[in-house]
Parts: sequence; structure tokens; C-alpha cells
Amino acid sequence: MAKPAKVKKTAPRAAAKTVKKQTIKPVLTDSPGHLLRRAEQRAANIYTQEVGTSGLTPRQYVVLTAVAAYEGQTQTDLVSATGVDRSTLADMIARMIANGLLDRERTEGDHRANSVTLTAAGKRQLAATAAKVRNAEKRVIAPVPASKRAVLLECLRAMGGRMDDAKAPAKAAARRRK
Repeated sequence: MAKPAKVKKTAPRAAAKTVKKQTIKPVLTDSPGHLLRRAEQRAANIYTQEVGTSGLTPRQYVVLTAVAAYEGQTQTDLVSATGVDRSTLADMIARMIANGLLDRERTEGDHRANSVTLTAAGKRQLAATAAKVRNAEKRVIAPVPASKRAVLLECLRAMGGRMDDAKAPAKAAARRRK
């Protein structure tokens, strides 16, 4: 009669091997670009949790807020106020007009420029979203100690207000290639 095959006994999986948790290399934890992207991902997730997927997108909220603050301003003025590039803003405004949130008309002084205003539906949508966005913003900044929040916002304003500085080298390089 044949002998049964020997079964190799193994340790339970949990005890088999201890894997050390790897730490993130300092190159990432000290990278402003990487940290800003991670913070933006977190902010976007929180925004979606608070506002929902059927509400205004963060950019739409920014555009409606800017239009409300600068009622009747041109699309060019709104590019400066929002930081959204000209072609993207034009597309967004066209979609928001189609959705009944905005109106657009030619300006009196320059018939090439468009003046943008909120519709009644746009005002209602902005008002309905504002409290949710405030909640999202409170959650986004919550991990920062209260004593450092003003400094964080000041730093973000300094960085965000320098959009043209970031675009200038790319425009200069494009001119050189021509």
C-alpha cells in the first residue's frame, strides 16, 4: 500500500511574515506641488460629500459667486476674478445659460464683450448651495490649528494670486518656438 503524501505544515498567515510599514520618502512630504494636489483631492471629496453630485461643481459655484459679486461684469473680468481660463469659462457660461442659471448680453461700450448676470434660478441655486459649501470649507480647514488658519489662507492667496506668473514662462517658450 502506498504511503499518503506528506502535507507541509505552514504557519498561519498573520504570523508568517511581518511586513514593515513603509514611510513616504521626504521628497513627497516636502513637495509643495504634491501636498497641494493631495489637499485639493481632499477638498474635492469633501465638497462632493456636502454638496452632492447633482449640485453645482466647485468651478460652477465659483463662477456664480463671482457673477453675483461682480454683477454685469464682462467675461474677461470674470476670468481675472475666478482664475478660470478664458475658453473654459466661455464654455461654462454657455452651459449655465442653457441651464437657466445665467444671462449674457453684449455690453454697450464694447459690442465684442459680453456682460454676465445671474438669473432668478441662478440666484436660487447659489443660495441653496452656499451653506453646503461653507460646511465643506469648515471641514477642509479643520485639520489646521485655528491659530494657523489665517496664515494658511494668506499663503494660499499669495500662491493663487500669482497665476499669471506661472503662465508667463510657458507663453515665452511658445513665442520662441514660433
